[in-house]
Amino acid sequence: MAIKGGGGSAENRGRSPLAMVVAVGLCCFFYLLGAWQRSGYGKGDSIAMAVNRQTAACGGVGLSFETHHGGAGVENETMAAPAPEFAACAAAMADHTPCHDQERAMRFPRENMVYRERHCPGDGERLRCLVPAPPGYVTPFPWPRSRDYVPFANAPYKSLTVEKAVQNWVRHEGRLLRFPGGGTQFPGGADKYIDQLATVVPFADGSVRTVLDTGCGVASLGAYLDARGVIAMSFAPRDSHEAQVQFALERGVPAFIGVLGSIKLPFPPRSFDMAHCSRCLIPWSANGGMYMMEIDRVLRAGGYWVLSGPPINWRTNHKAWERTEADLAAEQQLIEEYAAMLCWEKLAEMGEAAVWRKRPDAAVVSCPTATPAPPRTCDAAAASPDDVWYKKMEPCITPPQAAGEVMLRPFPERLTAVPPRVAAGEVPGLTGESYAEENARWERHVAAYRKVNYRLDAGRYRNIMDMNAGVGGFAAAVFSPKSWVMNVVPTAAELSTLGVVYERGLIGIFHDWCEAFSTYPRTYDLIHGNGVFTLYKDKCKMEDILLEMDRILRPEGTVILRDDIEVLLKVQRIASGMRWKMIMANHEDSPHIPEKVLYAVKRYWTADDKSSEPEPEKKMKKKAGSSSQERSSEEEEESTASSSEEKGSEE
Repeated sequence: MAIKGGGGSAENRGRSPLAMVVAVGLCCFFYLLGAWQRSGYGKGDSIAMAVNRQTAACGGVGLSFETHHGGAGVENETMAAPAPEFAACAAAMADHTPCHDQERAMRFPRENMVYRERHCPGDGERLRCLVPAPPGYVTPFPWPRSRDYVPFANAPYKSLTVEKAVQNWVRHEGRLLRFPGGGTQFPGGADKYIDQLATVVPFADGSVRTVLDTGCGVASLGAYLDARGVIAMSFAPRDSHEAQVQFALERGVPAFIGVLGSIKLPFPPRSFDMAHCSRCLIPWSANGGMYMMEIDRVLRAGGYWVLSGPPINWRTNHKAWERTEADLAAEQQLIEEYAAMLCWEKLAEMGEAAVWRKRPDAAVVSCPTATPAPPRTCDAAAASPDDVWYKKMEPCITPPQAAGEVMLRPFPERLTAVPPRVAAGEVPGLTGESYAEENARWERHVAAYRKVNYRLDAGRYRNIMDMNAGVGGFAAAVFSPKSWVMNVVPTAAELSTLGVVYERGLIGIFHDWCEAFSTYPRTYDLIHGNGVFTLYKDKCKMEDILLEMDRILRPEGTVILRDDIEVLLKVQRIASGMRWKMIMANHEDSPHIPEKVLYAVKRYWTADDKSSEPEPEKKMKKKAGSSSQERSSEEEEESTASSSEEKGSEE
């Protein structure tokens, strides 16, 4: 497989160009003729055979998974039908977030932050164009360097560098944004703050693996928990704190656009080992404790809740917070009462941070109910506990898990152990045996992926998405400290398996792929989809799902799609008008199997490109030369790490 265009050996340069053209042409012709003549295959199989053999044998032409800003790649001309051509959106749409559009948000009530929730465009309002990267966009730094540095051209926003300067959120230094690791409640750095929490919360023993960070800012808590083997799902609204979630994802930290408002969080019950709020501005004592009850719903028995900031330690800070002592005292009193009612035991109060633990035995003990209006227990029979998509939040307590339920093992053991939900038979049709078979199947699939894309294990991909995650088999098979996977369980899926994903120590989210995902453009390096288009057949337009994939995929990002051959041929035809380079491969077990795999790489292009077509090789080289200051090598990056003159990222 070719990895990068240009160059070649001295022997190749010495050959006659005409002879090479003739040889390649004959090679392609006879492989296509042989594929056409084969018996025992359907139309789709014969086409896929031709594509696969043409790619493998004709001069070694294939996809490059390197990040060389749109260099030579595969030429695929298997589809005779004309492909739709998608124009580029206007340059002003470079950070378009369809379901979190600021103008549309203002049409909705501000009460309970409704206007900051998801409000997606109708079919007539939907943009059907390709969202461009901003001029000068470059490949992000590899992890862990990306934790601290982001090229300014990728997210060209300065407001937080001024507004949060004393809190060390982010600094603008030349052509870079630098993230010192600070936060509103930990201006001295997230590491020191985590050390303080670790005196109470057992991060080191693997029992706390998944963390929900509410109102995350630029997600420095999650960025620094990563080194301790803890993965945080961070969220914040798209509001006046411009691009905070975009900064988080550019850094390589899991995050999504969201708010704790009127709609339930897109997670099943008992998902997280810890929830965290560092001055997140959520009114915990309001609405009868409804927001604390929602955290209780997604918090596992034995999990921890950390509240850092107002009203904790109000006696010392009430003047700085410009609030009265009486007001703050009343707020904390209500929080304490709601926590006790939820069977949360307060473990410590350290400066401005307090830590509670949800009792593991809440199902068999009696918890206090001495609040002004004790809430009811949520009606478990009314709907599935996992049915949360666009469902209203309620001031009710989720029934605790049954006594005697299998306890989670520490991470990383729980990644491969049978999850409690599977052992308890909570997922219809899924047994310990079928669960093991599913994981073995994905090990085989990923082994085949690695043969095509050797960069899969090389740190090339930090932010990965699985669009139809099932039980997280793909994420477990590609698991690496260099990457993380957003495991999406579609609302259209037959089985709700996201709880299983979390019990493995992985993270994910519910989502409907007929709508846009709650993220900024260009936030994922690799998107994997198994049977997504078959799942959504007749539910929404294929081109809308593909355009959304293109929006959230980085330039030179990779797509891997598994589906039936007839489905993938339709995908391939549409995607050929989206500046994707593609190859198709057979199922690793047999070419007779209708399921195939489509590999694609998104071309590099930006808002200042004059044409929708890739630039000629000469122009590419000229552009590369003129922008070399933005695309410096890793050695140049290292030599300038201490100054504000760092320019760009590793190719």
